[in-house]
Amino acid sequence: MNLLRCAVLSVTLLPAVANACAQQPGGKPVLSAQPAAAPAPPPAVAAAPSAGPLSVDPNYVIGADDALKIDVWHETQLSGTMTVRPDGKISLPLVNDVVAAGFTPMQLAADITSRLTKFVTDPVVSVSVVAVNSKRVFMIGEVGRVGPLQITPGMNVLQAIASAGGLTPYANKKHIYILRGDPGKQQKISFDYTKAVKKGDMQGVSLLPGDTIVVP
Repeated sequence: MNLLRCAVLSVTLLPAVANACAQQPGGKPVLSAQPAAAPAPPPAVAAAPSAGPLSVDPNYVIGADDALKIDVWHETQLSGTMTVRPDGKISLPLVNDVVAAGFTPMQLAADITSRLTKFVTDPVVSVSVVAVNSKRVFMIGEVGRVGPLQITPGMNVLQAIASAGGLTPYANKKHIYILRGDPGKQQKISFDYTKAVKKGDMQGVSLLPGDTIVVP
């Protein structure tokens, strides 16, 4: 009986062994298969850095479109980052609209602290600037890059033009002008680029946020 079972088993396994031998060089059967390599894990995605406060002058005056970070100690629902609206205000829980434009960060923090004392015991408020968007001029005409340009304290017209990519070959250097003020009440200030470059004469022209530099 045992002999019969062995004979049947040999007949059953013989085709499989023969097939394995036929697939290998030299007729050697495959005794074990290598396990498939595990797929590589997807690359880790780095978290985007959160916006942090800028290093601005303590006397920096907040303007429209600036982004501010308001921190009220132990009051996360009253804290957050917000942009100063065109009307110069921001909105905060409990105190509603607060004028921000025209104040330094410390002055605004003191004002918010005073308003919150009606709702929070001994509030501790800090205000920091995370993006400066209010100190801009606008470039029009024959310059390398037209559009808004961020200005720094003390930047003059020559520096602004250089930051915008300089003049094109077609620029009229002697008839550049600056438009200042609201539409309908704009002041036109002439600026001679050639005189400024050759003689260092800035012609008493200084830049203010919101100015439009026109290069014909």
